[in-house]
Formats: sequence, C-alpha cells, structure tokens
Amino acid sequence: MLHNLPSAGKNRKRIGRGGSRGGTSGRGNKGQKGRSGANLGILFEGGQMPLTRRIPKRGFNNTRFQEEIEIVQLADIHEIFENDAVVTRESLIEAGLIRGRKGSLVKVLSSGTVDKKLTLHTDFISKSAQGQIAQAGGSVHINRADK
Repeated sequence: MLHNLPSAGKNRKRIGRGGSRGGTSGRGNKGQKGRSGANLGILFEGGQMPLTRRIPKRGFNNTRFQEEIEIVQLADIHEIFENDAVVTRESLIEAGLIRGRKGSLVKVLSSGTVDKKLTLHTDFISKSAQGQIAQAGGSVHINRADK
C-alpha cells in the first residue's frame, strides 16, 4: 500500500533536541567548539601565531620573473601552412598551434622534416629547426632584441 512504503533514504540525525543526544549533543563541555557556528580552519591554532608564520622565510624564487614560452613543433607548422607562407605568432594562434596567452613567447623546435619555403617570425628557435628552414629555402626572423 502507498502509505506503507519503506523510506527512500536515511533520515539525518538531528542532535541537540532532547532525547538520547541532549545536553551538549556530542560537542564536549563548553569552549569555542561547543558553541554554534564554530567553523575553524584546519590551520587555526587558537590565536597562537601559526606555524607557517613562525618559520623563517629564506631564499629567492624566480617564478615571478620567468617568461612563459609556448612550444611549437616544426612538423606541425609544415603540416598546416602552405609553401611561401609567412608564419607569425598571430597565424599560429589562428591555426590553434599555440594558446596565445598574454606575454608568452614562442619557441620553434625541430621534429620531422620541412620541404616548404617558409618565412618564420618567432622569439626562439632551435639551431636544427633553423637549419632545416634554411635548407628548404626559407628564412627565420627572431623578434627578441637580446638574440
């Protein structure tokens, strides 16, 4: 019968409302964690100076100064671009070979062979990739001032 169906789920235990779990309701006696709304962080040390702040900070980390470099394989460029094409950062983004994050640089590495004449504008390029493009009759222009 419909009024005698078994429950679909388990009722959650509502503590602190009299009965066998009355009184302190399993929270112990008094104190900050015995009160309602006591939601302390896992690293909270009761007001004491936290361990992460007590330990001395030493050394230097270069991560905020490093440049993000996106890698492109020469075989992928050869596959997507036609003969006598000018390959720039913007054309690589349109082709989906790099994400084009703001401030990132492009490096071309050699993998496979190239037989198309390409004009390549990039920030970094490996010597073997540069040699393959030159051998195919193409040219490489490096955008970086320090290179």
